[in-house]
Amino acid sequence: MAQAKTLNQSEIDMVLRYINTKQKYSIRNRAMLLTSCWSGMRVGEIAALRVCDVRNEDGTIKSEIRLSASQTKGNKGRVVFVNEKLRTELATYLKHYSPKDTSLPLFATEKSKGFSANTLTQWFFWLYRKAGIKASSHSGRRTFATNLASNGVGIKVLQHLMGHKDIQTTSIYIFASDDMMRKAVELV
Repeated sequence: MAQAKTLNQSEIDMVLRYINTKQKYSIRNRAMLLTSCWSGMRVGEIAALRVCDVRNEDGTIKSEIRLSASQTKGNKGRVVFVNEKLRTELATYLKHYSPKDTSLPLFATEKSKGFSANTLTQWFFWLYRKAGIKASSHSGRRTFATNLASNGVGIKVLQHLMGHKDIQTTSIYIFASDDMMRKAVELV
């Protein structure tokens, strides 16, 4: 089976430009894209997020999202670590969408319902297509893993960040780009 495309920064920027100029729900769409690329969450996990999963009672964004077994693949809960960039994006988003009921989905559709894993998969597919990129809902997750690996994060840490049981699965996610290989040989 073919692997999802790993996005480079210029492609991410291209999608962000499309979102900013062509999208009715640009703040939400930006937050969903960057959650995918910067957290490594599966599309089903993103769809399952609730406001209370990411926002503390004082309104700040959590640095760790604790996904329950029902929110993950394999029915095993896991912790997703949220970097400062993503916390800032989520805070911006939640300034515009701030339901009183924090058990509501973090990302809501036009009809104020949560996305299913399938509808969010389709949403990502069409977002990338309309932005001029052949990518899939798994591209953000693969981009996350590849970017961390290219910055020297070890495969064991990646395995835990991705929520994989088997390190072999994690290795499939890492795309060895020419730039990564050039950097590697310079270490000799």
